[in-house]
Amino acid sequence: MLTPLTPVDAADPLALLPHLAAALDGGSPLLPYAGAPPALPASRPESLPADLALVVATSGSTGPPKHALLTAAALRASASATQSVLGGPGQWLLAVPAHHIAGLQVLVRSLLAGTTPVVLERAAGFRPSRFAAATARLEHDQAYVSLVPTQVGRLLDEPSGTAALRRYAAVLVGGAALPQGLRARADAAGVRLVATYGMTETAGGCVYDGAPLPGTTIELDHDGRIGLGGPTLAAGYLDDPQATAAAFSRPGERGAQFRTGDLGIFGADGRLQVLGRRDDVINSGGEKVNPRLVEDAALAACPEFAQVVVVGLPDPEWGEVVALTAVPAGDVTLTLAEVRERLRGVVPAYGLPRRLASVGAIPERGPGKPDRRAVAGAFRRDEVGQ
Repeated sequence: MLTPLTPVDAADPLALLPHLAAALDGGSPLLPYAGAPPALPASRPESLPADLALVVATSGSTGPPKHALLTAAALRASASATQSVLGGPGQWLLAVPAHHIAGLQVLVRSLLAGTTPVVLERAAGFRPSRFAAATARLEHDQAYVSLVPTQVGRLLDEPSGTAALRRYAAVLVGGAALPQGLRARADAAGVRLVATYGMTETAGGCVYDGAPLPGTTIELDHDGRIGLGGPTLAAGYLDDPQATAAAFSRPGERGAQFRTGDLGIFGADGRLQVLGRRDDVINSGGEKVNPRLVEDAALAACPEFAQVVVVGLPDPEWGEVVALTAVPAGDVTLTLAEVRERLRGVVPAYGLPRRLASVGAIPERGPGKPDRRAVAGAFRRDEVGQ
């Protein structure tokens, strides 16, 4: 008989390990959290999957977070597929929060590999020196780590961080798009980056460098919306049949598919290229602008920018205009006219930014995920240029 959900504080990941091991073996399913336990409706045990192991909150990119039902089978399938693609079991460094799916998967992979992860202390923020010190505590020859692009960039900026990255057989990078410039820097430094794509509903990354993990299927509908299938899918959302029906076809059954909120295309090599979220597409003067394409172009054309986020702002004439928010890489700043000139001919004229703002940091809604709503709200308070 399925026992009720057990909320567990993920502040101490190593203390979480035995509870997670028990859940994977059929014990009480866990609901990891950080801070105060989440307020959830009382679930009837009989309404939950028989082999439920984890209930994990989503990032809430399109509204309040939902809680994905992840079975032991899905988690094991994901960890096994990752291990086969990366080249075998190894020891992991946990450098992302343990209550998010990326961190939880580090723990699951460690349990299945029979190794104990090294935990990076993150209370005082992410520091390359601390990452290097944690890396030095790894005991196995084969080591892996999961990071977000911002962390990779900071590590590559420091010699000690770059040297530590070389220690890993693979550095999984997810949570946000991996800029091509960042990958090029890593390649030049002898660091193996693996861009991952997935979400809580797929038990974490299920597409590596554009190729699906063993068992995962990728389909694109007529609009380019990405659908994912395979053994790693969640069995739906906790106590939310409407959201489950909207996102999943045949949840918990063979042949189920999760309809993501992302758009993509298949490249000439057959690999998936994720273009960004459907909801983020900007409609300017009747033309559709994909923010990720403008962001990639801006980072390539403007080395003065360390990070950029593109959003749409309401405009009485154009409907929406392209607005670019940038984190400077140094003391040099660019004007809106300079940015537009560098991007002219690289992106369509209707995709050129009409607003530009400089900020000290990009607000996030999860590890590595820009909070575009917050960016847009702050932009209207700090517009520069017309």
